[in-house]
Amino acid sequence: MKDFNGKIAVITGGASGIGLAIAERLGREGAKLVLADIEPAALNLAVEQLAKQGVESSAVVSDVSDYASVEALADQAYERHGAVDILCNNAGVGTDETAQRIWELPLSDWKWVFSVNIWGAIHGIRAFLPRMIAQDREAHVINTSSGNGGLTLVPTTPIYSASKSAVTTVTETLNQQLLMTGSKVKASVLFPGPSIVETNIFSAERNRPEDQRDKPWDGPSVTLEDIQNMAKQAGHDLVATQPEEVAEHFLEGLREDRFWILPASKDMEAKIRARADGILARENPKLSF
Repeated sequence: MKDFNGKIAVITGGASGIGLAIAERLGREGAKLVLADIEPAALNLAVEQLAKQGVESSAVVSDVSDYASVEALADQAYERHGAVDILCNNAGVGTDETAQRIWELPLSDWKWVFSVNIWGAIHGIRAFLPRMIAQDREAHVINTSSGNGGLTLVPTTPIYSASKSAVTTVTETLNQQLLMTGSKVKASVLFPGPSIVETNIFSAERNRPEDQRDKPWDGPSVTLEDIQNMAKQAGHDLVATQPEEVAEHFLEGLREDRFWILPASKDMEAKIRARADGILARENPKLSF
């Protein structure tokens, strides 16, 4: 997809972070936007911010963990614009799991993270793809994964890693099936980076339904600054990636019709190569953290 002028883009998790940065970048290319998010106040603020930049956008409050809510989002997008050219299944959450072993983690944490990260993508595919395919014109679906799980393993975040691994696999399968059917719709998987991205995912618990909590939330237990300090103590200078950088990689990947929208990173590439080599050599995994 080379020209974005007049294209209709739907972006979940569009009120902040990577979603909003993608919206701003597509808006500068002339795209018309439908922003979806679970936070009404932040969503309205994002639309106001885009309007000041001369970008046409609309807001739909949507809970991607609920299929009926995503189907309603698709209905509103098609009623307003008659078509959808770009679908960004971008909404994602994380929970604090670094201090617990996988066998100790609450089941409610698994259910909540999976309901957003992977079921959100599945719901988006199910609600939008039949209509996008029926349009019989160039269109694109981009699912946001993560290098953490989506490409390599971070053993201290089993829930998040597992959910993002599933996002990558679902997107690979979607891509293959679209190719098999000769559809004009294409699929890509976005890996934000090359470093940890400065977003508000560390406070994602603020949007967690009360009936899916084991205890009240009183603010993030881990912040980006905490992670940077831990890295510094280990002898590493962790410079965060800004959402705007991710948006540039996103647009570049779409323009080049890349399935793997993955920024260059010697560290990540070395980890991917080591993992693949270990699998091919049938080596038992070594302690990696």
